[in-house]
Amino acid sequence: MKILIINGPNLNMLGIREPDHYGRATYADLVARIRAHAKEKGVRVAFVQSNHEGDLVDAIQHAYRRYDGIVINPGAYTHTSVAILDAVKAVSVPTVEVHISDVEAREEFRHVSYIRAACLATIAGHGTDGYLEAIDLLLAKGAEA
Repeated sequence: MKILIINGPNLNMLGIREPDHYGRATYADLVARIRAHAKEKGVRVAFVQSNHEGDLVDAIQHAYRRYDGIVINPGAYTHTSVAILDAVKAVSVPTVEVHISDVEAREEFRHVSYIRAACLATIAGHGTDGYLEAIDLLLAKGAEA
């Protein structure tokens, strides 16, 4: 199985940005942790991180017929981007939305997720474990297919 991990704006600032919400692990720590989990599960992973909405749309479109699943943390674009929603719907690649913090317990504007409508599931508030849970969920769904 091949899974694309997509991270949106400010995820490159993990460890620096609001550690009370996002923890002290860096983006490099996150990537290493996902790689180790994927290797243990026999999954190939690739990573995209961008602060630019169009780059995220391009990455989703690139996943078409190349990846078996997408794990995406769209960052702030979760709450604003119809373009990312439309891209996920267009490619029909099974997708899991992940958020490190519990977005439902934060500011009201963070309660809205456009992309959620196109995702198998949303995992929020589990810290970086949420990415590993998303990979496991995609594996389980792939085994059912």
